[in-house]
Amino acid sequence: MDAETLIVGCKYGDVRGYRDGSVYTWKGVPYAAPTSGDLRFRAPEPPEPWTDVLDARRFGPIAPQGRNNPIPIDPGLTIGEDCLSLNIWAPEPDGEPRPVMVWIHGGAYVLGYSGQRIYDGRLLAERGDVVVVTVNYRLGAFGFLDFSSFSTAGTTFESNVGLRDQIAALEWVRDCISAFGGDPDRVTVFGESSGGGSLTTLMTVPRAEGLFHRAIAQSPPATSAYGSERAARVAERFLEILDLTPARVWALRDMPHETLTDAGDVLVGEIPTKFPGTLAMAPVVDRDLVPKYPVAAFQKGLAHRIPLIIGSNKDEPSIFRFMKSPLMPVSDASVQAMLDALAEDHPELPPDRIAEIISAYPDVTKTSGAMALSRDAGFRMPVVWIADAHSAHSPTWVYRFDHATPMLKAARIGAGHATELPYVFGNFGTLDRDPTFWLGGRKAATTISGRIQRRWLAFAHHGVPAALDGSRHWAPYDTDKRMTLLIDNTDTLVPDPDKVLREVWGDQVMGFS
Repeated sequence: MDAETLIVGCKYGDVRGYRDGSVYTWKGVPYAAPTSGDLRFRAPEPPEPWTDVLDARRFGPIAPQGRNNPIPIDPGLTIGEDCLSLNIWAPEPDGEPRPVMVWIHGGAYVLGYSGQRIYDGRLLAERGDVVVVTVNYRLGAFGFLDFSSFSTAGTTFESNVGLRDQIAALEWVRDCISAFGGDPDRVTVFGESSGGGSLTTLMTVPRAEGLFHRAIAQSPPATSAYGSERAARVAERFLEILDLTPARVWALRDMPHETLTDAGDVLVGEIPTKFPGTLAMAPVVDRDLVPKYPVAAFQKGLAHRIPLIIGSNKDEPSIFRFMKSPLMPVSDASVQAMLDALAEDHPELPPDRIAEIISAYPDVTKTSGAMALSRDAGFRMPVVWIADAHSAHSPTWVYRFDHATPMLKAARIGAGHATELPYVFGNFGTLDRDPTFWLGGRKAATTISGRIQRRWLAFAHHGVPAALDGSRHWAPYDTDKRMTLLIDNTDTLVPDPDKVLREVWGDQVMGFS
């Protein structure tokens, strides 16, 4: 072995990693068995141990996902069902266990992969003296459609398969990460968008308790978890797209994965168009793995009692408008349809409650007002509801990411959904076409990124996001002051920045079932 490689022995066999800057990386390490064939739509099983040294030079296959993908796929990577692998960046193990940061990528539960260049963990591992892990998990129809209501004596389908994958990855971290220099008792899970929504759901899943000890939820669509009856209807519609009856649901096991992802593309566009504010595929409250609606579980004090950072971006919906995506309602008509459906889904609400909420957005008939209401329904209010509940018993910090480069401001994207990602990982310029700095702003962005990274890393080390660099003190959140860190060129700590809107929405969760 030379200094450019490092072989580590773990529970399932030896793994060869490669030097990457001042750390080592192991890519494409399987944390579960292949899921094609009989394990399609089933909970993952542990990987088979291997005898030869596993060469971990390259990322593993990407989970099957739609062809009309706005997330560029590296041409050197492949798509395949044998996708349950993870990647590790770590300083050379020296006997001193380091904090572990496990990343759950976003993508509306249907897109994305752990090997995206924006998620490269080298800089975090180097700057923070931590072990960084990024995880692939099943997406779309393979991970977040629930066919369990169609199970028969001969064919079993399980619910929340994508969440079960994430739990399996965390169990692998618990069992194996010490071999790579990580401390299995100091695991921080962080994720964005559907990765953040997975995280807020996992915080209410009994089976996940103890697998992670701190959490950072970035822009989690926390109310996008649906009941089993609704999930069964969506799954039946998926079968209709494939011209299958429930009696022939077994045929899903043998179809090429491309056929299923194509049908998934149809469903992903159809559901939020017909029912604005909802996703086709998302976690399901199955009363088994996920016992309760996540935000309601937080409000009942049933979430894991661990430190939490949670927040959203100032202009979340702008990127969906820019991409002409139906995933968030951004017009007055679609927002009104969403509110009408919410009222129908919550017959216990007095009729004037919806009118009161609409009245708080005087420009709701304009795009800006509609987007503000959509932002608050989808992201900002769920963040507040969770923070209010969690802070009653566990340390909680709330942020709002307000920063935008001059180019993003000019494009009317601002601090849109996912724009904080390069700041967290320090990986600017990783998109194939990255116009972020065409009008300048790189120096400010680099400075802000450093502050965010130091806070996230301090949280991983100590459970407190205290950047020991002269940055503004970030006070914990409580329902007395609701202190919120506004992240911009200068960080500002503001009490209850959304007070008026928060009071209008109230503390009764407004989500679809």
